[in-house]
Amino acid sequence: MAGLFRRIFRVAQSEAHAVVDKMEDPVKMTEQGIRELRADLAKSIQALAQVKAVAVRLRKDGEDQLRQAQEYERKAMALLQRAQAGDLDMAEAERLATEALNRKQEFESRGRQLLADAQIQQQQSDALQAKVQKLQSTITRYENELITLKGRAKAAEATKKINQQLSGVDASGTIAMLEKMKERVTQTEAEAEAYAQIAEATTTVDEQINKVLATPSKAAASDSLLELKRKMGMLPAADSGTSATSGANTTSSAL
Repeated sequence: MAGLFRRIFRVAQSEAHAVVDKMEDPVKMTEQGIRELRADLAKSIQALAQVKAVAVRLRKDGEDQLRQAQEYERKAMALLQRAQAGDLDMAEAERLATEALNRKQEFESRGRQLLADAQIQQQQSDALQAKVQKLQSTITRYENELITLKGRAKAAEATKKINQQLSGVDASGTIAMLEKMKERVTQTEAEAEAYAQIAEATTTVDEQINKVLATPSKAAASDSLLELKRKMGMLPAADSGTSATSGANTTSSAL
């Protein structure tokens, strides 16, 4: 049992140092400790069964010895009764009855000793069973705590990685890069606007003339409107002379 309690101490020690232990993995240590405790539990249960079996056998043998003692006492009484009835010589009956009583004492003594041994074995069995139950309870508690320990270990590892990543980020450098990029975009926009103004200021005379000529004439638009109204009957139709005169006047006016 000393080795058993050493293993229990190892598991408890692993739990106590789960956070600060850097030399060994506390989860693996605890799992190994629990496996060893499970093996010890199986051996303890086997030993308990053997102790119980011994106690049962001793008690049974002791009871058998006491029954044999009672049987020899019954035989001694029967011998004396036979002698009293005249069926057996009294001296012979007493001799045989004495032998029977001697055997009775022997069986009775062995029976009582066996029952005493059985009682001792039963006490050892009860004590061992209490330890087995305590070990079973301890293993169950460690298994439950191991589940919590695994969760804490995973959370701690994830937090560690995140903190490592955050500690490696150069916040000032990133901000400087953003500011530089913003300045470059602003400069590019200003240059684009400047080039647009330069392009507009450097328009040639021919481009200006063509732009004016491309604009529809107001007179042409007015003549088109009058022609449309005549087609719709909103104005009287003009004769050819009037049209020619009007056209000549229009031409003269234009000149």
